[in-house]
Amino acid sequence: MADDLGNALEAEKDPRAREAILAALLTIADPSAAAALARHLRSEDASLRNACIEALQAMPAAASSVLPSLLADADADVRLLATEIVRTQPTEAANGMLASLLERETHPNVCGAAVEVLAEVGTSDAVPSLSAARTRFSSEAFLPQAIDTVLARLGLGR
Repeated sequence: MADDLGNALEAEKDPRAREAILAALLTIADPSAAAALARHLRSEDASLRNACIEALQAMPAAASSVLPSLLADADADVRLLATEIVRTQPTEAANGMLASLLERETHPNVCGAAVEVLAEVGTSDAVPSLSAARTRFSSEAFLPQAIDTVLARLGLGR
């Protein structure tokens, strides 16, 4: 059923009908609903992408089933958008996912998005990954400063 709703969501252009489909997926709120929403993070339709992100944020337990694959996606844009979904995960889970992302991420904008979320939900558990990313991206204009801000917020300023 969720897969059918996901297919309908892609084809639907009427905003009210889209809202109804999103509401149905939110009612289901299981891994299949999360997967049906997550596949639209690749859409060229910005309003569809944003609606799916908001729906996934509203179902954190279900979204946790798709986040590992989204954060490891080959497309940097998908990884960047996934950091917004991580924002609504429980603190420990969010820290773990974002720390892991920072350890392997090669795209500075994706790291910047992860750092931005960690600025809100970060704990000292993320410090080693933040520090490693700071070193790895030391030549980037914005990233070391953003990381320093998060480290300072965590009471571990440079």
